[in-house]
Amino acid sequence: MTKKVLKFEIELDFVLIAINTPLKDYRVCHFINKYLNFNFKKQPDLAVDIYQGITEPALFSIYHYVWENTETDFYFIANKGSDGLLIPEMREVDYFFMIKNFIDDTDLNNVISQLNRIPEIMAAVKIEPKKIKSRENLLF
Repeated sequence: MTKKVLKFEIELDFVLIAINTPLKDYRVCHFINKYLNFNFKKQPDLAVDIYQGITEPALFSIYHYVWENTETDFYFIANKGSDGLLIPEMREVDYFFMIKNFIDDTDLNNVISQLNRIPEIMAAVKIEPKKIKSRENLLF
């Protein structure tokens, strides 16, 4: 009897920016709202089963904003949650800035440069989601 192996690859249709800052999530969102003219709103905490059923799901702070004209969704997500890290292999990252749906390279570069101009943000760098081992934690 022959074996058939099915390969399944998750499509990651978002852009991810890693942010380092010592500030609390609500303060960072305040500065992003101020400098980028966004309107991030706090959402119910994101529950992620980072330990695959061994313990209760960990809770991570999350904020959301939409560009109405292009239907681009922006999420600001804490990497440090109630019981661990959202992306454990990136423990030096404090927050993730996720952009779902279409954003062109010019807009993306503008967002990254504006984030880096905020004095309270030490660094904002685009990262490739496909290179992250625990990328499934970012699917919601």
